[in-house]
Amino acid sequence: MGVFGRVCRRVGTVVVAAGVVVPLGVVVAAPASAGPTACTSRTGPYQRQVEAALGLPVDGRESAADCRAIRTYQADNGIRPAAGYAGPVTYAALKRRAAGGEGGCPTDVGRIACVDLGRQVSWIQDGAKRVYGPVQIRSGRADFATRTGLHKIYYRVPNHWSTLYDVAMPYSQFFDGGIAFHAIDGSVTSPPGSHGCVNMRPADAKAYWDLLHTGDEVYVYGRKSGT
Repeated sequence: MGVFGRVCRRVGTVVVAAGVVVPLGVVVAAPASAGPTACTSRTGPYQRQVEAALGLPVDGRESAADCRAIRTYQADNGIRPAAGYAGPVTYAALKRRAAGGEGGCPTDVGRIACVDLGRQVSWIQDGAKRVYGPVQIRSGRADFATRTGLHKIYYRVPNHWSTLYDVAMPYSQFFDGGIAFHAIDGSVTSPPGSHGCVNMRPADAKAYWDLLHTGDEVYVYGRKSGT
């Protein structure tokens, strides 16, 4: 069985693209299943900035309410530990969210495909300018959750066939092991979800194929309900 027949799974053979470097300051998100831990009582060095970004009362002091709100944001965006501490990682993620105008997708890497698991949408932006979308997508189901983090497209095939699931995967663009953007025939809103891939309507998958290339960045963040 070919490597790329084993697609959209969290386990099994994983192909890693050589030379993928995560820029400094980019949050490498934890798996989507990571939940919050106990709240910290410490005031972080970016307390005021994080309070302002999250719409909390700005006093520069960690309260129980502050900690709960910060902890929820951290858990939803894969920041570990999710303990409510207003540190540099959380502040950097919030700055990227503000700069991008759409969630937490980076704006300093040129052409990038953004995937918001919480809202089940994706779009392509170039810097801070959105060039396509957002469009509805369907990500992984429970036990096959689409992994979060910063990735690169490393393999593209327009008429891929999954030997594992015996199904066509048109306009496949692989960016994380066996996880790819690809078109499906059915509804992208039907439960329970994919086996990890980012399912798209055919027209949207074709547009992604035309706009993206090998080496382009993909940023996946958030958490799909039920995963």
